Order: sequence, then C-alpha cells, then structure tokens
Amino acid sequence: MSEEKPWLKLYPNEIPSTLAYPEQPVQEFLVAAANEFPEKKAIHFMGKEFTYRYVYESALKVAGYLQSIGITKGDRVAIMLPNTPQSVISYYGVLFAGGVVVQTNPLYMERELEFQMKDSGAIAIITMDILFPRVTKILPQTELKHVIVTAIKDFLPFPKNIVYPFIQKKQYGLSVNVRHEGNYHLLTEILKGEARPVQTYDIEFNEDLALLQYTGGTTGFPKGVMLTHKNLVSNAAMCKAWLYQTKKGQEVILGILPFFHVYGMTTVMILTIMEANKMVLLPKFDVETTLKTIQKQKPTLFPGAPTIYIGLLNHPKIKEFDLSSIDSCISGSAALPVEVQQKFEEITGGKLVEGYGLTESSPVTHANFLWDEPRVKGSIGIPWPDTDAKIMSTENGEFLPVGEIGEICVKGPQVMKGYWNRPDDTEQTLKDGWLLTGDLGYMDENGYFYVVDRKKDMIIAGGFNIYPREIEEVLYEHEAVQEVVAAGVPHPYRGETVKAYIVKKEGVHITEDELNEFARKHLAAYKVPRIYEFREELPKTAVGKILRRALIEEDKKKFAEEQNEAIK
Repeated sequence: MSEEKPWLKLYPNEIPSTLAYPEQPVQEFLVAAANEFPEKKAIHFMGKEFTYRYVYESALKVAGYLQSIGITKGDRVAIMLPNTPQSVISYYGVLFAGGVVVQTNPLYMERELEFQMKDSGAIAIITMDILFPRVTKILPQTELKHVIVTAIKDFLPFPKNIVYPFIQKKQYGLSVNVRHEGNYHLLTEILKGEARPVQTYDIEFNEDLALLQYTGGTTGFPKGVMLTHKNLVSNAAMCKAWLYQTKKGQEVILGILPFFHVYGMTTVMILTIMEANKMVLLPKFDVETTLKTIQKQKPTLFPGAPTIYIGLLNHPKIKEFDLSSIDSCISGSAALPVEVQQKFEEITGGKLVEGYGLTESSPVTHANFLWDEPRVKGSIGIPWPDTDAKIMSTENGEFLPVGEIGEICVKGPQVMKGYWNRPDDTEQTLKDGWLLTGDLGYMDENGYFYVVDRKKDMIIAGGFNIYPREIEEVLYEHEAVQEVVAAGVPHPYRGETVKAYIVKKEGVHITEDELNEFARKHLAAYKVPRIYEFREELPKTAVGKILRRALIEEDKKKFAEEQNEAIK
C-alpha cells in the first residue's frame, strides 16, 4: 500500500480505489435510462410525476428546436431556472443539441446576469416567465439571440396549475405574457410540437465541454469553470461507488440543492439519471414543505448543506414528521457542525456525513464513509477513488508532512479543464495537474483531511493566526445558537479582531456576556470573539453557504466611515 495515499487502506472491500469510467457523454445516460426503464418515474414535482420516456423525448424535442434556431456544437446556452422538470429537460436538451450548458442563478439581478452572458458568449437562454423582464433588459448588451420561456404552472398538476398564476402575481406583483414568435419562444409550444430531427455530433469525452459553471465570485468577478463530459461523468461515478449500498432504479433522491449549483447538478440530477432513480424536486427550500415532502415521498438519499439540516432540526414540530426513509446524506458547501450531525442522525436514523469539494472539481473530492468506520468528526473525510490530495506549503510550494497546515491540493479526473477565457487564472490555480483549492487544512496519519479555513478567511489578530471554523464549532455547541459565523473585522490596534455573528434559536434568550463566558471555557483567550452581533438571519448563497465575505465587507465599510468621522 502506497504510503503516499494512506487512506486507501481504509477503503472497505465494496469501494474500489480506481474505477472504470464509461466514456460516453452525460446525455447518453438519459438514453440508457429511457431504454431500460421507459415507464419508470424520473421526476416528482409538487404532486405530478414524469417518466423517463417523457423526459427523454422532451429533451430531444428541445434539442431539435435549438438546432432549428441555429445552435451548433459548442454554442453556449444559458439555463436560468429553479429545480423544476423544465430544468432537467432543458439541461439534457442543450447537451443533445451539442451545446454547452451555462448554469445561471435565477436570483441574479441585471448586472450579474449581463456579466455572465457577456463572459460566456451565450446565444440563447431558457428562463422563467417571472424572470423574462430581467432578461429582456440585458439583451442589447449581450450576444443573446433567443429567449425560451417557461412557467412553474406548465408542469403542475390540476388544479395547482390554475391557481398558481394568481399566487405568483400576488407574490411577485407581475404577470408576464410572452408570445411564441420571433426571437421569443415558449417551452410549452416546443414540447407540444412535432419532434424535429436532431443532428448528432462526435463528442470528445476528455476534451469537449458539457458545462460552464460560474464560481461565486468571492474574489473579483465570477469565473467560468470549464467542466468536460469526463469531469461530470467521473464525479457522478465516484459518488455512486461511495454510495455502494444504493440500488439502481430503487432510490428516491430529494432535490433541494439547486441544479444551477454544481453540487446539486452532479449529486442529484446527473447521479439520479445515471442510476435510473427518481428525483423529488423542490424549487426552493422551505422547512415545512421539505418535512411534509420527506414524510410523503420517502426519499432515501438527501444531499444537502449544513444550513438546510439546521433549518429542519430547528422546526419546533420536527418529531411529528416521519423522516425514517432517509438512509444517507452527504453534506457539502460548508463545514458540518458535529452537533448538527449527531442530532440529525438521532431524529432520522439515517447517516449524515461531511464531504468536501469545489466547483473546479465537479465538485466532490473527499467524504467520510457512510456505512463504514471510522467516521471522523470534524474531518471532511478521505479522497474518493482515483482522487489524490496533498497539503502544500503556502510559503515555498513544497508538499508538507502529516499534521502540518497548508493549502489543500487535489488531482483527479473530476478536476476542471480550466477557467473560460482566463489563462492566467488557470495557470495560477492548476499547477502540474494539481488543483490549488484555496482552503487551508492538514492530513492526519490515517489519511483523513481537515479544513481549518479558507486561505483568505484566516484571521490575524495580535500576531496570532486564528481559524474561524474552530470558533464556530465551539459556539455551535451552545444550546441557544442556531447559526454562527466567525470573521476577522478591522480593529484600530490589533489590525483585525474576532467577531461572531449569531442567529439565536427561536424562543431562547442569550446575552453577549453568557456567550463570552461559554467561549472562554473552550477557546484560548486570543481566539475568543471580542464582538458578538445577534441577527435575525445571515446572508447565504443559493445552496445555503453563509457569505462570510459579505459580513466582513459590511464591517469594513462601517469601520472606514467611523475612521473618516474621527478624522473630521
């Protein structure tokens, strides 16, 4: 056994250390599922179900239509949709047409949307009726020639499809009517029409792009991550190997994680179709709806993020719902507090483990075992099959020994081709095949990896290096804390000081002094937050990742204003 990969000795017999990947494009798995299980339900959406045959035939109709309006191999087509049947059909339709999917967050405002459309060079976009006004405003500044429009009601069962437009009008204050003519197209008309012939293209599995997935843009502008068919297929296959107890065609996967984020796209949509399972889609995360859906639809797999599990656990009536169908959950996008893991497993009887990944790796590289020991609390787990990982010195670029903190680097078939039109950024992030993650961590003697923090999130206060995650883990143990994020904020003497932003559990009272006393029992004095701020909620991304940077920027702005006032 290679000492360079000590984790391999931990693999159970059921998980191979290397896999044979089917060298076929992402969309071919939908063809296979539709051929093998044509009448099997592929999607459940708010009371209505859709078979594999329907999804496949609808995706082909979209593909034929896209080609008829000029989409050819390599053209970028944006999809700006929440988790709906349309998002799945559109995704595979673009791939069948030979296009490259550009996943776009439906929450984007005009400025963000314009940047992404211009940067990607997308020539068509598939979007919701309520987003249509936003899209039309940016058309003149982009290369977009076609807008395909759909609506939530189009795929709802009767009578929800009649009622929903009234709810939508009340909720958003607008009613949009788009005519199927010119450069505007209605998805309902496309799917009602005759299937058009689809020209097939040779797809280079290792080289051709399936997806442009934009990073969150926490450092400067978002970057388009180029993910090939090989990247996505290999990562979904690794996920299947890790979940070795699951049975093809028999699992039900809860689709809360948005498909416009690579985590939801790979671990829910692509994996579900690869394994001919059923996905239960929710267009947005709502605690009560999610609990009711779990009780009724009985999902077995539930990929999520810590804030999703925290939200469910803090529902006052969670014990009144039957959540026993849940067998396994891999949590990603942020650190999973140990308290959350323990409570969720107690309530559901299923397994919840922490994993790790990033957009640039399609996304998963590490996870804890679900059914095998050891599961190590506080660890992101060990590398997946065919995935290598090392710790690199941030000072000289050399690889570090066991236990030393440096930058986590990964290598494997899921690692991106590079950043779209950004060769300099690509060169800085990919070094000799290694992806530099920007996360600081270390590996223990058994090959388990630990993230101590983002390189850019490390706090330097009074000359000490302080890792926010350590502070957060401690504060999460306090019974009054629902959510917490620690950050370094400007300080006139220390340069930076530690601040904790707290969301309290409903109906619980806690003071700053009480939290401070609790923190001092568990943390060295220099790590204890000097400032506590209680908030109703914390800013988050679409997958529930807390936006630490947004909080820091708020405080930096306040600090600058105070300094200016002092000078005056």
